Amino acid sequence: MSEGRRVPTGERAERKRAAIIEAAQEVFLRDGYEAGMDAIAVRAGVSKVTVYNHFAGKEELFTAVIGDALKCALGESLAYAEECLRCDGDVRDMFVATARAWFQNMTRPEVLRLRALVTYEQRRFPELGRAWQENGPGHFHPIFAAALRRQIDQGVLAVPDIDLAITQFYSLALYPHLVHATYGAPIDEETADRLITGGVAMFLDHYRA
Repeated sequence: MSEGRRVPTGERAERKRAAIIEAAQEVFLRDGYEAGMDAIAVRAGVSKVTVYNHFAGKEELFTAVIGDALKCALGESLAYAEECLRCDGDVRDMFVATARAWFQNMTRPEVLRLRALVTYEQRRFPELGRAWQENGPGHFHPIFAAALRRQIDQGVLAVPDIDLAITQFYSLALYPHLVHATYGAPIDEETADRLITGGVAMFLDHYRA
């Protein structure tokens, strides 16, 4: 944020900010990161000055777009995952339900397109990759880590390195879908579900106490 810049506040300002973010997502997905702030302002129905009153520059605006998109995509799945992982039921059922919820939301077309754009642009703008990580997997990490610790405390799992285990869980049950989608070859629903259930089974086979 530029030093001394006062960001507008209030209900009217929030409506304009939301309109700018929505317009920016459409324009970024249409034109890429090279999209002009003028085009975003026109699409949002505001002046370019108004855009800059809310966002110091394109990078800050794009980061807000990432956060908003992931919040919409992951809001329900994160709440559902947290509810599942706090249950005292079968650990396999909990992890499968969690992976399915994450998969369904992270493979939304608009989310995949944003992810592809971030992947392409992060060579020039590493902050975009960090913003994606913080707003996506970063939100889920502490929830799943807490669930693993409960299973460890209950003697169900033996996990010497929780951070590594979470990465392995993503790799088995979630990442294949994102990789295939990146290349325009999404996995069919039956195979996707087999990857999830099989991935969870492999994960638990490895970490069962």
